[in-house]
Amino acid sequence: MKLDSSTHVDTAMLIRRPAGEAYEAFIDPAITTKFWFTESTGRLEKGKEVEWTWRMYNATGVILVKDLVPDRKIGIEWGPKGAARSRAEWTFEAVDAQSVFVTVAVDGFAGDEMTVFNNIIGSVTGSCWVLAAAKAWLEHGIQLNLIGDRFPKGK
Repeated sequence: MKLDSSTHVDTAMLIRRPAGEAYEAFIDPAITTKFWFTESTGRLEKGKEVEWTWRMYNATGVILVKDLVPDRKIGIEWGPKGAARSRAEWTFEAVDAQSVFVTVAVDGFAGDEMTVFNNIIGSVTGSCWVLAAAKAWLEHGIQLNLIGDRFPKGK
């Protein structure tokens, strides 16, 4: 298999909260900062560009919101400032009134095959950590600090 910008990867998780609540957790930075990034320049809105910052890593990503379907889908292009952007899409499929299956799909990786491979691994593992952290926050109100603890200082 050739790894390039057309390569698509995804991961998913059942979250025992209503679809609208899970969707809102990824749209509203006041909630998202409880489980993913540390700062944001604003709420996600279609056509709007925002920045997400991870202070613990001194990293900022520029996010362009391409698609929002309330309680169903979020589509973005994103990447570090000045770098190529990949695409990410979250879909929220209601299982019942109190639970949702959230899928994160990413594609549009840039670079040579080894760079694409490393970005794929980072995207899949990062998405798994984010979904697990979101699940803990939304279901139990627990901040697991998974993102910050993934690469503690000195590791």
